[in-house]
Amino acid sequence: MAVSGLIMLGYLVAHVAGNLKVFFGPDEFNGYAHWLRVMGAPLLHHEWALWIVRTVLLAAVVAHAVSAYQLSRRDIRARPVAYVHRRGRASYATRTMRRGGIVLALFVVWHVLDLTTGTVHTGGFEQGRPYQNVVDTFSTWYGNAVYIVAMLAVGLHVRHGFWSAAQTLGVGSARRDRLLRGLANGLALVLTAGFVSVPVAVMTGVVS
Repeated sequence: MAVSGLIMLGYLVAHVAGNLKVFFGPDEFNGYAHWLRVMGAPLLHHEWALWIVRTVLLAAVVAHAVSAYQLSRRDIRARPVAYVHRRGRASYATRTMRRGGIVLALFVVWHVLDLTTGTVHTGGFEQGRPYQNVVDTFSTWYGNAVYIVAMLAVGLHVRHGFWSAAQTLGVGSARRDRLLRGLANGLALVLTAGFVSVPVAVMTGVVS
């Protein structure tokens, strides 16, 4: 759970950095999308590196989902009868990890069908023109609503997940707890703000 989560976190950091290139115009953003398909050249063939990244990411997602299911079943078997009094100190991010994970899984499917395959894309999906495809998606109220809700879920998931992974991997300690929680909060805030800034920019006409 911890290792697969950190792999996905690394991807999110790279992904938000790439997304922010949309603010530098279509040439910059489309050029970045093209680079993703030729990175590793001439050693690797066209899109080989991209498919390696996709394969590793898919493996991490599957491992994370399976681990979540196994841990959930173990938790239920260990305590089949719920506690009479629930712990009041658990944060909202902690309490919504499972539901947030389901929301994110559904979002990933929609996101791929929207901006990668174009299956559910509105406005006329054009292969090789990701800038225009992004603008089309975020020119609809439902595209914005789905994306923003999902990114808020990402922030909550990262906020708890990063700190929890540190404990699992033995990095956490009483002395480092404040620092790790600060890093978790900072990462969650930066990622959420970075991702949400794109649909907001399209809605307000900053990106068009």
